[in-house]
Amino acid sequence: MHIRNSAKAIIIHEEKVLLTKNQDEDGFFFLFPGGGQEHGETIHQALIRECMEEVGQRVEVGELLHIREYIGKNHEHASFDFDFHQVEFYFVCHLNNDLTSYKHAINPDSHQVGIEWIPIHSLSQYRVYPKGITKHLLHYLQHVKSPVYLGDIN
Repeated sequence: MHIRNSAKAIIIHEEKVLLTKNQDEDGFFFLFPGGGQEHGETIHQALIRECMEEVGQRVEVGELLHIREYIGKNHEHASFDFDFHQVEFYFVCHLNNDLTSYKHAINPDSHQVGIEWIPIHSLSQYRVYPKGITKHLLHYLQHVKSPVYLGDIN
């Protein structure tokens, strides 16, 4: 098995974060826009492409905020992706267009039903993955330093 790289966008405006809204048999869940890096593209190119696909807008990629690993066997959905190992790079991003203008996703993920601005202070009330990153986003808003490498958090 090989390890997959994934680029994720942290898009914040007025203490809200833009997430993809997804649905499964348990209801709605939210993910950071982004996805897998393809052969021959940089991690920034992957993130720009993925945001176009999932959010319908081009982003400006900023600083690398966090690195998270996802080792399938250690997580609640292990029965689906037991052997899956992914390294996720979370970048602060900014939308290039008006924040209120939403274009439809070009190529949404299979469970994606839309996008939504969620107040960062309310993230614990939503099913957001990874759950462990929410406290670090609060630290970021408060200008409190968090580690870059978060490890294999759920």
